[in-house]
Amino acid sequence: MSANSSAYVDLPSGMELTLKVIPMPANCNSSGDIFGGWVMAQVDLAGSVIPARIAQGRIATVAVQEFVFKQPVRPGDVLSFFAVKTRQGRTSVTVRVEVFAERLTSQGQFIKVTEASLTYVAITADGTPRLLPEAAP
Repeated sequence: MSANSSAYVDLPSGMELTLKVIPMPANCNSSGDIFGGWVMAQVDLAGSVIPARIAQGRIATVAVQEFVFKQPVRPGDVLSFFAVKTRQGRTSVTVRVEVFAERLTSQGQFIKVTEASLTYVAITADGTPRLLPEAAP
């Protein structure tokens, strides 16, 4: 993953913008880039929007099938998180999340920095899985 291998891309069509955020210096690691764990937390939030809407209630993250960091994220980048449902079961929803950075010095141009696939399950108040409203008999 070379910092010089950044190719500008178009933002995805057919996916929903679920989160937009600017990481700050407090979110940096010792190298000056944003902590991967911070990015993962934001991806989890962005990914949960569609399943929460489908579940119409409480959900929990149950699996991360894939998480790829393609480019470093820097303080001051404007990050756009796009999500799309890729699978729906009786109690769970899987989404794909793609993250694009608009660098401070190149506004209006986007670089894909992260992509992930996560599964969320609808749960009851006590945390047990429940049927999604669309899957109820």
